[in-house]
Amino acid sequence: MNDRNPIIPPALLGRAALSRRSVLRGAGLAGAAAFLAACGVKGTDTTSSGTTSSAGSASGTASSSAAAGGATDVSDTDKTLTWSSWPEYLDVDENDPNKHPSLDQFTEKTGIKVTYVEDVNDNDQYFAKIQPLLAAGQTIAADVFVVTDWMVAKLMRLGYLQDIDHANIPNLKNLNPELENVTFDPGRKQSITWQSGFAGIAYNPKVTKPIESFDQLLTDPDIKGKVTLLTEMRDTVGLTLLDLGYDCSDFTDDQFNEAIAKLQKAVDAGQIRQFTGNDYAQGLVSGDIAACAAWTGDVVQLQADNPDLKYVLPEKGCTLWSDNFVIPKGSKHKKNAEELINFYYEPDIAAEVADYVNYISPVVGAKEALLKTDPDVANNPLIFPSADVMKRAKVFMALDEDQEKRYSAAFAKLMGS
Repeated sequence: MNDRNPIIPPALLGRAALSRRSVLRGAGLAGAAAFLAACGVKGTDTTSSGTTSSAGSASGTASSSAAAGGATDVSDTDKTLTWSSWPEYLDVDENDPNKHPSLDQFTEKTGIKVTYVEDVNDNDQYFAKIQPLLAAGQTIAADVFVVTDWMVAKLMRLGYLQDIDHANIPNLKNLNPELENVTFDPGRKQSITWQSGFAGIAYNPKVTKPIESFDQLLTDPDIKGKVTLLTEMRDTVGLTLLDLGYDCSDFTDDQFNEAIAKLQKAVDAGQIRQFTGNDYAQGLVSGDIAACAAWTGDVVQLQADNPDLKYVLPEKGCTLWSDNFVIPKGSKHKKNAEELINFYYEPDIAAEVADYVNYISPVVGAKEALLKTDPDVANNPLIFPSADVMKRAKVFMALDEDQEKRYSAAFAKLMGS
């Protein structure tokens, strides 16, 4: 493997996990229905009854604004915790899909019983579900939940998150140094990485020569009309910024506009077939799509049945997205949540999770632990990328509200929306 421009060989892919993004889009209608139902559920005022809604309730538990803003932490006396996350994002017992071995280990070690809820099907939908409660000073069901970088930035901007006490997370010393000082949360004051992934280039070698740079994807006449880009602005524009020699974690309006202009030129030339979510998958397999911007998780899944497909992390850089633990205002089990985060930053436990979910582990030492039990997965460069690749992987810059509106509008116009 050439670490400077790695093409991931199928032999190193290990067991293909179900892509989180595939689950997200595959569950779109069900998620939308659940979201609409959830919006009609009101919180429960605990100031009078002291009762709580079920852990899986979209509404959570309501309390006074004062309590939500500075709730008393009852972790020392109430050894419970509710954790909301994405589907297929935690290890599962092969004999019982409702059991998570690592959570059982956590409970055995700490005495804290965790209610694990797979109700984060989409960042925006989850935000729409919790925002009215948090804005009203009410608590939500989750004591800790997992969302993507840019959503963390938005939640921080709105003041909906609590500071995380690093003194309760000594294993945070195992955080990959490349993830310590992200632009949206320098020093990780209110977020801790759970898992990460890349956006890069996938191509079908049966219908095209190697496509190894984003510029080639946007300009090569041999694949004109057989290219797709991602509807996720941060990945498509981020990859373009990197190709232009800019840092997508710290760029100017002029640089953003230059990236949009480069993309517009490709669209106008007929180079781009369409913008997609992960629905590029079938076209890539059939050869109708020669090459595309793609997410690692999707391609790992596709390569399980189509080992000829190739995946490239461009030499000029790729985008790195992460999903992160956050603790909302009003959580009454903050210390329990911090103990949970600390537990998952033990290398042996992180290795156990990586072996199942097959995303990039943020925990230093997880690869060495996994080499002892599953060397095929431990040697998968998409799960444990080299230091060189990680240095070239960039997290898209945190946007303020004005930038978010302007950049999203420009990208929507580019896509013809």
